[in-house]
Amino acid sequence: MKLKFRRGWIAAALLLAQGGAAEAHIVAARLGDFYMGALHPFTDLQDVILWTATGVLAGSLGASRGRWLILAFPLGLLVGLPLGRIFGAASAGLADAAMMLAIGLMLAAAARIPTSALCAIAFGLAVMRGAANGADLGPDTDRVLFAAGLACVGYTIITLTMALTVVFRGTESDGSAPWRTIAVRALGGWIAAIGLMMASIVLAS
Repeated sequence: MKLKFRRGWIAAALLLAQGGAAEAHIVAARLGDFYMGALHPFTDLQDVILWTATGVLAGSLGASRGRWLILAFPLGLLVGLPLGRIFGAASAGLADAAMMLAIGLMLAAAARIPTSALCAIAFGLAVMRGAANGADLGPDTDRVLFAAGLACVGYTIITLTMALTVVFRGTESDGSAPWRTIAVRALGGWIAAIGLMMASIVLAS
C-alpha cells in the first residue's frame, strides 16, 4: 500500500515537472485580438461594475434619455483607447471610485438628470475605461481588431443593461410594483458603497 502511494506521488511530481509555463492573455492566443478586446473588460471588476451601473442609470431615466448612450458609450471607448498607449498604465483608481460613487448616489437618490448630463457622464466614463483597457495592450496586438471588439461589447452591455432596467422598472401606468423602483435605488446604494470603499483603499495606499 505504501509502495503504491509513493508511486502515485512520483507520477504526480513527474507530471508537474513536465508542465510548461502558462501564457498570459490566453484569450488573444486562442481567439484573436477581436475577442480579446471583447473579453478584456470582463477581467477587470471596475469595468464590470461601472459599465453595469451606467446602463442601470440610463435605464432608470427611461428609454428616451438612455438611448443616446448606445452611441456615446462605444464612441468614448474608442476615443479613450489610444490614450492608454500615450499615458501608459497610470492608475485611475481614484477617478474610477469617484465615478462609481457619483453614479451610485444618483441611482440611490433617483436623480432626474438631463440627457446632456447623462451623455457627458457616460462618455467621460467610457474614455477613462477605454484608456485603462488600452494601457494593457501588447506590441503585437492588432489595435483595430481590439478596438472593434471593445466597442462591440460596450454597445452590447450598455444596451442590454439599459433595456433590462427599463423592463424591470416598468411604468406607472401599467401598475408596476413600487418595490422595483426601491430595488434599483438600493442597488445604487450598494454601488456607492463600493465606490466609497475603493476610494478609501486608494487614498490609504
